[in-house]
Amino acid sequence: MTSDGGGGGGGGGRVDAAKRYIAGFAAGISTVVVGHPFDTVKVKLQAYNTRTQKREYKNALHCTAQILSKEGVRGLYKGASPSFIGMAFESSLLFGFYSQTKQLLQGELQSSNRPQLQVIIPSAAYGGALISLILCPAELVKCRMQVQGINNGPLDCALKTVKNEGIKGIFRGGKATLLRESIGNSVFFSTYEFSRHYIHLQLNSNSSEVSYGSNLFIDVGIGIMTGGLSGIAYWSAVLPFDVAKTVIQTTPDVHSSRNPFWTLHSIYRRVGFRGCYAGLGPTLVRAFPANAAAIVTWELAAKILGLKHGL
Repeated sequence: MTSDGGGGGGGGGRVDAAKRYIAGFAAGISTVVVGHPFDTVKVKLQAYNTRTQKREYKNALHCTAQILSKEGVRGLYKGASPSFIGMAFESSLLFGFYSQTKQLLQGELQSSNRPQLQVIIPSAAYGGALISLILCPAELVKCRMQVQGINNGPLDCALKTVKNEGIKGIFRGGKATLLRESIGNSVFFSTYEFSRHYIHLQLNSNSSEVSYGSNLFIDVGIGIMTGGLSGIAYWSAVLPFDVAKTVIQTTPDVHSSRNPFWTLHSIYRRVGFRGCYAGLGPTLVRAFPANAAAIVTWELAAKILGLKHGL
């Protein structure tokens, strides 16, 4: 992802920024469509397989089979409504904040085509920290619907949470979400920027006749590879924080600790190191196609909207 440069004046810059938010919104929707069933399995494994030494589900396939036998295909999309809302706005704001902050920080480095970690990491961390404020309540509702089998809808779940736990209850797991999003997106965008940069370098050095940047199929292929790899890198780095978030948000005890590090320590004492990576299988299986879909959608939407470059 390379910079668009100045954007042709203030008005043009604002239009380009709006287009990035729109493209990010589309990317968020595609992420949920592709990834939500895997997410449901991941959340159930995290919620039930971290409580005692005896595991509720043998593995991800067993968990999936149990969901399908008891709830059907709809069970895999339980909690999808708040996830659609949360992911669409989260993705829109993340891509928008990241690209704008990156342009602001680049300054004299703007002419360089090589990705700059000193620009990518703070831009991604800033974007991740901001969107965690939206993701936390959306994911709390989603996780409770997935784990507890709530069928009355996300609004009813949110209202009951506020009634029983106060306004702070809807932001339960906020610290874990903040850590996951700020660290995870720094890893995600670093992986994406560098992998995309080096793939294009290899393609350009292997041919002087074919314009790979304008070839739709090659662009889609690059988007699939870079998005998928970035998603795997993201979750490999921050899955323990996600486990802590799920446990904090779904525990019946409203007085339990909200400290993600204490929660992880407690999980480690109960079930060992594997508990801190509960749901790793479906998470990584989901990470590649869901994030590949997000990046491909983002890049195609950006191209349709007339953005010369991605982020």
